[in-house]
Amino acid sequence: MDRMELHITGDPAADKLLSEDDFALLTGMLLDQQVTMESAFAGPEKIKTRIGSMKPEAIAAHDPQAFVEMFKERPAVHRFPGSMAARVQALAEAVQSEWDGDAAAIWTKGGPDGAEVLRRLKALPGFGEQKAKIFLALLGKQRGLQAPGWREAAGHYGEEGAYLSVADIVDPESLVKVRASKQAAKAAAKAAKAKD
Repeated sequence: MDRMELHITGDPAADKLLSEDDFALLTGMLLDQQVTMESAFAGPEKIKTRIGSMKPEAIAAHDPQAFVEMFKERPAVHRFPGSMAARVQALAEAVQSEWDGDAAAIWTKGGPDGAEVLRRLKALPGFGEQKAKIFLALLGKQRGLQAPGWREAAGHYGEEGAYLSVADIVDPESLVKVRASKQAAKAAAKAAKAKD
C-alpha cells in the first residue's frame, strides 16, 4: 500500500506516528468525537509517550485505572477520559485477539472488498457506521487502499474532491475546507431541528 505522509494534527511527531502506525491511526479515528480532529488524532502520540507503546497488546494489558489516569494527565488525551480510555482499551483488545495485534489486517487480510472492510471496521468497538465510513475513506484516499468498491462503501466520504472529513485533510488549506463543510452541516442540522 502506498503511504502518504499524513498531516492532520499540526504536530510533526503526532503526524509521523499516524503515518507509520496503523493502530495509532485507528485509535485517532476512535478518539475523533466531541473534540477537534487535531486533538483526537494527537491522542495516540500522547498515549505512546506516556506508556511507552502504541502496541495493541500493551494497551489491552495496561491496568484500566492507570490508563484512565494517564488519559487525564494534562494535556488530556480526550475530554472524556473515563469512557474514551475504556474504548481505546476495548479497541486494542479486539485488534489483539481478532487480528493478531495487526490493525492493517482489518483492511488487508484475505483481500477484502470495500463493503467487507466497512463491515470489519463497524465490528470494532467504538466504530459506528459514520466513523467506519470516514476511516474507510481515509484508507482509500491517503493510505492507498485498493479494495474494490471502497469509494461506494465509504458513501459521500469516498467522493473525490469532497471535503467532509479527516479523510480529506492533506494540508492546512484542506483542513480549513473540511472545517467549513462540518460547520455548514452542523448549521443545516440545527436549522432542520428548529423546523420540527
